[in-house]
Amino acid sequence: MQAERGYAAVEISRRGAKRAQEGHPWVFDNEITGMEGVPEEGGLCDVRSPKGRYLGTGYYNSRSKIRVRIISRNANDRFDEAFYRRRVAYAWQYRKAVMGGDLGCCRVIFGEADRFPGLTVDKFGDVLVSQCLSLGIEKIKGILYPLLAEALEADGFPVRGIFERNDVKVRELEGLSQGKGWYPLPGRDAPGAAETVIEENGIRYGVDFENGQKTGFFLDQKYNRAAAARLAPGRRVLDCFTHTGSFGLNCAKAGAALVRSVDVSETALACARENARRNGLEGRVEYEQANVFDLLPRLAQGEYDYIILDPPAFTKSSKTADNAERGYKEINYRAMKALPRGGYLATCSCSHFMGDGRFRRMLQSAAQDAQVELRLIEARAQAPDHPVLWNVPETDYLKFYLFQVV
Repeated sequence: MQAERGYAAVEISRRGAKRAQEGHPWVFDNEITGMEGVPEEGGLCDVRSPKGRYLGTGYYNSRSKIRVRIISRNANDRFDEAFYRRRVAYAWQYRKAVMGGDLGCCRVIFGEADRFPGLTVDKFGDVLVSQCLSLGIEKIKGILYPLLAEALEADGFPVRGIFERNDVKVRELEGLSQGKGWYPLPGRDAPGAAETVIEENGIRYGVDFENGQKTGFFLDQKYNRAAAARLAPGRRVLDCFTHTGSFGLNCAKAGAALVRSVDVSETALACARENARRNGLEGRVEYEQANVFDLLPRLAQGEYDYIILDPPAFTKSSKTADNAERGYKEINYRAMKALPRGGYLATCSCSHFMGDGRFRRMLQSAAQDAQVELRLIEARAQAPDHPVLWNVPETDYLKFYLFQVV
């Protein structure tokens, strides 16, 4: 096979082969049992079972614990520009299908879910913001990025530039350096300021994609914000961990009687206040700098009849999941105790390591301790431009629940 295909090959253990046959794209360093040839760093190699069966082709990186990231299981694929053009087209066509024309701001590439391992690309108006966490993708971005711009512009979505947010430490685990800045698209001058304004659910936000978290704005909660806002008219809303103010602003726009948005970061609150001003809602939302863990126990019962909990990921590792669960339980328990009977709770977790089953059990335990019952209104996940591949559990990370406390 190697002579015919021209790639080095790695043989993997039975355990690794089973997971690969089930569709997971990662081959870990401790699963490799043999090699035929020497794969190029960041280049392609074949993956074989212990019996020599072809399992796929992927990017090889000897410095990464994820030794191979499979991108194709078709032995007839040729990995030329036409291949990547098709992949980009599939990703963009999927967004057009599932977003119903809501493409002003959306995720265009979601890593393994779009079979571009380690790559994130978000669209903020006419700017694309990328984050690359794998050596293989890093080596072919000179092909990918112009193809992305070409695909969007063919559908009437101009691309002013592509900004790289590669300032994350995890790149060093791949042997990659950190950095950020405009990617030099052929034939185009780099734009100036790394800021823009987007509109989501009818609300305008400033996006600092050079210095903001991740790519500059969290797009995955787009439709959850709209769902939360439907409960807001006439209610007194406490928006916890507000960050850029999005849940609170959605509720204020929907007609909440009062919105109080809280965050521990004054920088985040300054951004939220500016977003409120941008939308003419500055008189409708109160902002307070506070630690939510300290604030919730001080609330009088019934002070608010709707509490929204949108915390950052309390864990990014299975090793700290137990501590994270205690944190999630504390804020949910306190919110349930503070709400009156008949009040509403929106709660979520954006950590893959806090799985849905565990999150549900935590909520059940918090409700029992608070001596309340939870009436489920909606159970939601990330927006469909962040697709979940069921054979890749790492793509399934956001849990969002709306309850009535009874």
